[in-house]
This record gives sequence, C-alpha cells and structure tokens, in this order.
Amino acid sequence: MLPPQQIAVIVGIGEITDRNREPAEVAEPTELIAQALRAAGEDAGEGWLDRLDSIDLVALTSWRYLDPVRDICTRLAISPAFATNSRRGGETPVRLLYEAALKVISGASRACAVVGGEAANARARARKGRAELPWTPMPSPADTADFPGLSTVRSPLAERYDMLEPSRIYPLYETASQAAWLQTPAAAHRESARLWERYASVASDNPFAWIRNAPDAATIGTIGPDNRLLNWPYPKLMVANPSVNQAAAFIVTSLAEARAAGVDEAKLVYILDGASANEPDDFLHRDRYDRSAAQEAVLGNIVERAGGVESISFMELYSCFPVVPKMALRFMGIDPAASAPSVTGGLTFFGGPLHNYMSHAICAMVRALRSSDAATGLLYGQGGYVTKHRAVLLGTGAPKAALPSDPSVQREADALRGPVPLLCPDYTGPATIEAYTVKYARDGKPMDGTLVLRTPSGDRTMASVPADDSETLALLQSCERSAVGLTGTVTIEPDGRACWAPLLGGARERREVAS
Repeated sequence: MLPPQQIAVIVGIGEITDRNREPAEVAEPTELIAQALRAAGEDAGEGWLDRLDSIDLVALTSWRYLDPVRDICTRLAISPAFATNSRRGGETPVRLLYEAALKVISGASRACAVVGGEAANARARARKGRAELPWTPMPSPADTADFPGLSTVRSPLAERYDMLEPSRIYPLYETASQAAWLQTPAAAHRESARLWERYASVASDNPFAWIRNAPDAATIGTIGPDNRLLNWPYPKLMVANPSVNQAAAFIVTSLAEARAAGVDEAKLVYILDGASANEPDDFLHRDRYDRSAAQEAVLGNIVERAGGVESISFMELYSCFPVVPKMALRFMGIDPAASAPSVTGGLTFFGGPLHNYMSHAICAMVRALRSSDAATGLLYGQGGYVTKHRAVLLGTGAPKAALPSDPSVQREADALRGPVPLLCPDYTGPATIEAYTVKYARDGKPMDGTLVLRTPSGDRTMASVPADDSETLALLQSCERSAVGLTGTVTIEPDGRACWAPLLGGARERREVAS
C-alpha cells in the first residue's frame, strides 16, 4: 500500500456554460474560467483556492490577454507560486492532469489547479452584429501571452494544396480507414452517424452541454442546408463545434493533503496511470492513414494496465471527428452499441471549446466515478492532426503502484510504425489514391478534390481534382465505392497545379470494397 502522500487525487471540479444570446451579457473568457475555478473550490471544500500553489491555464484563443492566468488569479484574489499559460492541443488537459499528479506526489506542489475556457460563441455573435464587447481591452499581438506547444510543422506540399486545417486532414484518415475496413463510404457514414448519436444522447443528459436535443443518426447523417458537407465525407454535425461559451477547472492534491483538509473520501477520485506517444508532426511523413501507431501504443498500454477492457467502467474517447473514436474502438475490440464512448457528450454536441474539451471530460468522469462503487474510467485525448495522444486512468480506489514518472510509450509506438514513404512533391505520371477528401464551399458545392497518392515505386505525392472535373469528383464523392486504390495519372496544368485524372476504360484499377 502506497503512503497517502504518494497518491494523487482529484478533490474538486467546476464547470460553466454561458448560453446568453446577447454577446455583451456573456462573461469574458478569464471571468468564465475564474467562475469555473471558484466552483471547483466550492466542490472541494472550504479554503482550497487559498491552498493552491500551482495553476495551469490550457491555451486560450477566443480573446487576447497580456497574461490571462494572472488575470484569473487576480479575479479570485489568489497568489499561487506557479501560474502558467500552458500549451495548445486537445490532449493538453489530460497531460496537465497527469503532470499535476506528479507534482503533488513528488512534494513539488501542495495543490494544483488546471483551468481553461473559451467564449468563441459570444465573440462570433458580436462580430456578426458589429457590437462592442465590454471585456478587457485586447493588447497588441506582439504583447499577447504566448501559448506554446502544438506543432504546426507542415511540408510545403501540404501548403500548396491548402491542407492546413484539421477538418481537411482527418478526412484522409477516414477515407483510408474505410477502404482498410472494407466498407463502402455509405456504410462508413452510417457507422459514424450511429456513433455520433451515442455522443449526442450523452450530451442530452449533461447540464453543461451546448447542444442537448439529442439528434438521431438519421438527422446526423442526412446532408442538407443545416448540415452541409464541410470536407468529404464529414458534414457539420460530425465535426467539433467551437462556437461555445464554456469553462472548466479541476483541483489535484495528494491523498494526505485531502485527508488533512477533511475532504469526504467518497468524493475523491484517484489518478491511477497514464500513457503518451506522438505521431510525426507532418502528416505527410507518416507511415499510413488507416491506423495510428501512437494511438495503439497508448491505448494498448493503458488498457493492459487497467486489467483489460472489461475492467473499464467508463470511457471518454476524443471525438473531434468520427474516425478518431472509430479507430480506438476497433483497436480495443469494443462494440460502441454496447459501451458508451463518452461520459461528456463529444465535441460536436457537448461543445468543443478548442483545446479545453478534455477538462470538461475530466469533470464529467469525476462525477461518473463519484456515483459508482469500485469503478475505473479511461480518458483518451488527442491533439494536432492525429498527432499527440494521451490517456489517463482514474478510479474510485487507490492505486497499487506508484505513478510512472515518465508515461511515454513512444518507443513502442515507433516499433509499431512502418516505413515512411519518400515524399515526391513534383511527381508526374501514374499514381494510386492512398487517401482523399473533397473541400466544399458554404453553398454546398465542391471546390476541389485533394488526393494523397502513391507512385508505382511506393513514394508519396499529392495532387488535386479541379472543380470543373465533375466526372472525377463524382468518383471521389461516390457513396457506393471507395476511391482508395483507384489508379490514374498526375499531370502539371498550365497554371502549375498538379492534377490527377483516373485511367479510362479497362486500364482503370481500383480496390473493391465490401458493403
């Protein structure tokens, strides 16, 4: 049995969701976050805000500040020794949770808070209505607090084809996975819609969720004016929703400190284990798009340490786009119809406050565990473009072994990874589709297709399909047959763009996929 000073626990959680329609009535981000931390302090018990000697702020993007974490401290009249404007990335709250646990069990900290929040909905409404917000005046960009972390390393080839946003890169994983799993696009779309229905159902029971009307799979999967396609094959109701006003906070301390403060032990949630690994920053320098070695190493390790999937009572699988939890569920051998993938509601329906969703997931997991006996919860977060992977195991009982000082399983991830194809930016000639997407304008019309291709020698390149090539775009948008495996030719157009067109007639080759 570990001594109580070497056991880390969560003692307090707090969340705020501000649904005011009038932007000027919405509290600014640092005030929302201060309210969430105040709520976490009240949840933990009297005096916990004064006990804090460390506070980490998850990267804030909906408003600029000179030093937002110090602004939050000023609003709460607290002076922790360490106050950090921390990192970007959807996995950041999970990472900060684990780091807070290490700080308290090492004696470096007495009590740590992790906080985050955004008011992107209010700011967007204010812009649309040309209204002034009565918030702290923004400093110049040069004077704005810098949040380090999320890498933006991309090859010039990705920039050439405007493949810089997550909403355009995750579809590459979706289309590659559909082919690898022998699914038609229609079957994969139905699977995504059914999975998202599960997330929506959880959000409907979460009082802090942004969308609580629980749309069904048919609504989520049907393309229309209110659910337009963004990047093939994902419509609006299958992507993260950043237009929210939400904040969350949680407080971590040692079991010894919690007991000394008289915290009810029935409220304590124990931090049991963790794992982390990354993919290469540049998505064009990865081995494949139908799996993630880093995801598999992280989930494989954390599930094994938990005692198998049957030992996990609750889970939160990151849900920026359907392919992420679909890959995770397949790898773990879990049927989503039999086991809910979320205790929070997902980034579409609960809301996606940019880098801070997993803070809300931590709060939701704490509530789920507090209401259960002998339960274990898995938190899995992801950042970048299937880049950064973090998992933490929580439980209602104390850990039997000390937390690893380094949760990295990078070596295992690297061992799982296959050879990375050579990138050939200016290639022309025959090439086969490895993964693809189609970008859409706001009117629902396709702007162009973007393809990741493999040459006959196995090298990798990219090319586009222009908007006026309706026949080839129809192949990419087919619901009955995946375009992965379709062979064509890359040529350079007069404007310098590399364009791809399929081979004609009997010379066409494509992989057949089952329905």
